[in-house]
Amino acid sequence: MGYLSAFIVGGVICVIAQILMDTTQLTPARILVSFVTLGVILGALNIYGYIIDIGGAGATIPLPGFGYTLAKATIKEVKAKGLIGAFTGGIKGGAGGITAAIVFGYIMSLIFNPKTKE
Repeated sequence: MGYLSAFIVGGVICVIAQILMDTTQLTPARILVSFVTLGVILGALNIYGYIIDIGGAGATIPLPGFGYTLAKATIKEVKAKGLIGAFTGGIKGGAGGITAAIVFGYIMSLIFNPKTKE
């Protein structure tokens, strides 16, 4: 059941992004930023945790999950270290995701011909 719920939740997130790309003039970069920001907001409001309980990896791997990770890590660091945690928490919590995005993005740009949306 875990695989099915992860597939459904992750699929719904991707369908929403695809609908936005197909029906609006938003660029993929704006959609990306919107999804990460939505993950931060839902994480700060303790709503995204419920989505993760249902969808597991289907909710943590897409972009809102990255925003959720940034928000939770920042909140944890602020509680532990005070105001300085607001600057260091997101980097500590998201370091793995940031590194993977940079490395794999670079590799894909070498393999494929990246283009901007017209």
